[in-house]
Amino acid sequence: MSRSAPPPSTMTTLGCALFATRWLQAPLYFGLVAAQGVYVYKFFNELWHLVHHVISGHADETHVMLAVLKLVDVVMIANLLIMVIVGGYETFVSRIGLQGHRDQPEWLSHVNSNVLKVKLATAIVGISSVHLLQMFVDVHHTPRHDLLWGTVIHMAFIASAAILAYMSGPMAAHEARQHPVPGAPPEAAVPAQREGRRETPEEPAAGAEGRIEAAGFPARKVLETFDEGHLRAPGPQVIARLGKVDFVGRKANVVLLGGPGTGKTHLAVALGVRACQAGHQVLFATAAEWGTRLADARAAGRLREELARLDAYPLLVVDEVGYVPFDAEVAQLLFQLVSHRYERGSLIVTGNRPLGRWDEVFGDGATASATVDRLVHHAEVVTLDADSYRTRRLDPSLTR
Repeated sequence: MSRSAPPPSTMTTLGCALFATRWLQAPLYFGLVAAQGVYVYKFFNELWHLVHHVISGHADETHVMLAVLKLVDVVMIANLLIMVIVGGYETFVSRIGLQGHRDQPEWLSHVNSNVLKVKLATAIVGISSVHLLQMFVDVHHTPRHDLLWGTVIHMAFIASAAILAYMSGPMAAHEARQHPVPGAPPEAAVPAQREGRRETPEEPAAGAEGRIEAAGFPARKVLETFDEGHLRAPGPQVIARLGKVDFVGRKANVVLLGGPGTGKTHLAVALGVRACQAGHQVLFATAAEWGTRLADARAAGRLREELARLDAYPLLVVDEVGYVPFDAEVAQLLFQLVSHRYERGSLIVTGNRPLGRWDEVFGDGATASATVDRLVHHAEVVTLDADSYRTRRLDPSLTR
């Protein structure tokens, strides 16, 4: 797979030196890790005191509730620390490189300084809520002055978080316009881009026809013209059930398997059209085109942003898995796409080989196994058993 060379660096010596100063922040994050350890000690210390008071019979219901709220408070502050440690380091110091890791936090896949500020603000609101609840639970021992100011401060936190959340939308849209994700080259572009249209999450297509046009389908296909009569399997009820496209709302997947000419692409496009008509944004491309798109994004250092941008599409269609073996880079990128979409958005994937033979396509059994595992966990796997519609009218002796 060819790829254009990156532009030569124009950063000056002073610029390099200034950029290198970001490593001065690294000790700060190690300090926060130590603070995390302090909160772990505090949690178990509070838990031990709670258990001791309960066993000794010195704890009433109010005491237990206050102790539990203290534990919740400690956990929420620890979560806030984790968000700052991991998200802040990833955003302002250096990438950690968790892409594809089975335990990668969901929020880290699309974090940036703008998102991080909003998440921190909402976390602070949650911590403030727990503190305020503690005051009201122990209202008989809390001065009215403290209750008043506690409520005022909590409302100020809520207002600040609301303002940050409101501002994050225009800021994100402005950033997307200033730093668009580079498109794929014309010879392997996503179909929607071939026609000069590239729909973005900030500018959704108006109406079902607009969504269908922007999806990049190679041709418009509908379920009504799908010839179910040539199928030996599955039965018509399976096609009818898929036609409801309720799997998109459940963020589930559909995997269509079968030999050439069995109607996999027709069915995938028809389901995509139905999804567009149901109000969902859809994007279609072949597996090779998806690989090129993601490879270009990674070469530009924007793979995570590209995957996050695809979250705006509830349904992605990946066509023709298996016709051409992937190189190692494309195999890893397609795994990351499937992993990122797991329980976050729907995929329709078509392939000409059984899932047990996908190692032949991915070139690596571990990558193929991990991809299939995430793809089929919440999926309907349909095998189309039929003769090729392209050759069924030929003399049978010619196809033997």
